[in-house]
Amino acid sequence: MADDDIDDVDRAILHALQEDARNMSSGDIAERTGTSDSTVRKRIRRLESAGVIKGYSAEVDYQQSGYPLRMLLFCTASIPERGSLIPEILDIDGVVSVQELVTGEENLLVTVVGESDNDITPVAQELLDMGITVSDEVLVRSHESKPFGEFAPE
Repeated sequence: MADDDIDDVDRAILHALQEDARNMSSGDIAERTGTSDSTVRKRIRRLESAGVIKGYSAEVDYQQSGYPLRMLLFCTASIPERGSLIPEILDIDGVVSVQELVTGEENLLVTVVGESDNDITPVAQELLDMGITVSDEVLVRSHESKPFGEFAPE
């Protein structure tokens, strides 16, 4: 789906879903966008089919749920292999996300959560066993996010 295929109504739908997908009904979104409930449902299905909406997930406070450590591992993998390694990295216990980086020496950012250092260390070892170099580790205190501003209705 090209960027020009996404209009103001789609952007408003995306913004509303980013705000609170769980509690945002298609009727609520329709009211915001000045469209009908059925239009919103059709648009959401189209955005899902096109891969613009990749899924819905809960935002978990790992610290509150008993996993106080969130570690970012900056890694380097062979450029031809880095994308194909992502599913295998995501299968490692404790890994919650992988981002492919396109600038700088490090080209993968792996986020790991755990109760203690004993949970994080094996992840780094598994990455090394896969031929991935862990060049830096950063302990995260908190993480907040918000909806992308360009999707906000004007």
